[in-house]
Amino acid sequence: MIHQYKNNGYNIVMDVNSGSVHVVDDIVYDVIPLAEQLVREGVEDADTITAALEACQQLNWPHEEIREAVGEVLELKRDGALFTEDIYENYIGNFKNRQTVVKALCLHIAHDCNLACQYCFAEEGEYHGRRALMSFEVGKKALDFLVANSGNRINLEVDFFGGEPLMNWQVVKDLVAYGRSLEEPYHKKFRFTLTTNGVLLNDEVLEFANKEMSNVVLSIDGRREVHDRMRPFRNGQGSYDLIVPKFQKVAESRGQTNYYVRGTFTRNNLDFAEDVKHLADLGFEQISVEPVVADPKEPYALQEEDIPKLLEEYDKLAAELLKRRKEGRGVNFFHFMIDLSGGPCVAKRLSGCGSGTEYLAVTPWGDFYPCHQFVGNEKFLLGNVDGGIVRKDLVDEFKCCNVYAKEKCRNCFAKFYCSGGCAANSYNCHGNINDAYDLGCELQRKRVECAIMIKAALADEEE
Repeated sequence: MIHQYKNNGYNIVMDVNSGSVHVVDDIVYDVIPLAEQLVREGVEDADTITAALEACQQLNWPHEEIREAVGEVLELKRDGALFTEDIYENYIGNFKNRQTVVKALCLHIAHDCNLACQYCFAEEGEYHGRRALMSFEVGKKALDFLVANSGNRINLEVDFFGGEPLMNWQVVKDLVAYGRSLEEPYHKKFRFTLTTNGVLLNDEVLEFANKEMSNVVLSIDGRREVHDRMRPFRNGQGSYDLIVPKFQKVAESRGQTNYYVRGTFTRNNLDFAEDVKHLADLGFEQISVEPVVADPKEPYALQEEDIPKLLEEYDKLAAELLKRRKEGRGVNFFHFMIDLSGGPCVAKRLSGCGSGTEYLAVTPWGDFYPCHQFVGNEKFLLGNVDGGIVRKDLVDEFKCCNVYAKEKCRNCFAKFYCSGGCAANSYNCHGNINDAYDLGCELQRKRVECAIMIKAALADEEE
């Protein structure tokens, strides 16, 4: 599968199956789609292909230039960097039958929150249920489960999530200590992460986080007016002025690494590139601003008619971030970070995001769900810390949730970079985890294109 596009003055050609990316001149860009069928049929003689292309009269280039371009295309084909076949789909049956291990837990340490974010899928931290704080005993059982079900895997991940985790801070600290006590006897290494809205951040929390948390996720939506509109306190007062200096202190204290500020854009700020720029101007170097996923009836929900504006905004943002990087003030934007060195990840092709198999969410009372976005939907209750996983049928269903199970993914050039997208978004939109969230797919494709363009531009500058 080949994907070609033009972005910011670059002609970019992706060979989807191998992960090869090429920046080509105009004539090679024009030749590739016309030559593809002939090359796939086994024609590898440059003169034969050149004659066929000239006969179709779609190329307005001199004969020698066409032949030279055909020669370059054939060389890429021989090098396994163009017109390659997908060799992994045949393994999917065996992959389903593999013995899975759990490598990550999302601990819902608090089903409660001190903010009233309008778009919160957790309904102000309650997750369609009751307010609750996880006890140390439940969290301890969850960590024991993780160790017992992690097989030979050494590195394990635990995210303290909510609601707002800092509302149950003592239990967070106690569970970190318990996790550390398991590392040596069981030959494991825990990587703890904290996700917080920042309201309760203080020096004691920061000192502990900098010692024990491998990553800290800080929730902020961008400009003051954007943030305060969607992330107010329950009395309606905005939270921007309180959290910004705290977040700046976190970022600096961690040396601008091992954290990121995470925002959500809605229909209220389709110009979200301005929010990314604002966060960068505040001094944050690790940034994620993501599209809201919401009931289409909500006034802030993104609509299909917004897509052209959003795609344009990603292009604008990519150009701006590239400009800043060349000026020596670059930032890492989560959705534009892509690894092209090794090609698409084979595990992602076959296992998707890992929800429901390698990754589980744990409620305050110890119930297991495939991920945090399924919490509260009893159809996806997998088991409990006391009895383990009892819905093996659901686990098997999630094992098969990958790009080969999704018809919409088959002809999508971005499928191996998004691993089929979010199962929860698919279910919420279509009632099926093996469908796809269409609006999200449009945005994901654009993000992949922008990410590759940035890589191409930086590589071009280095030459």
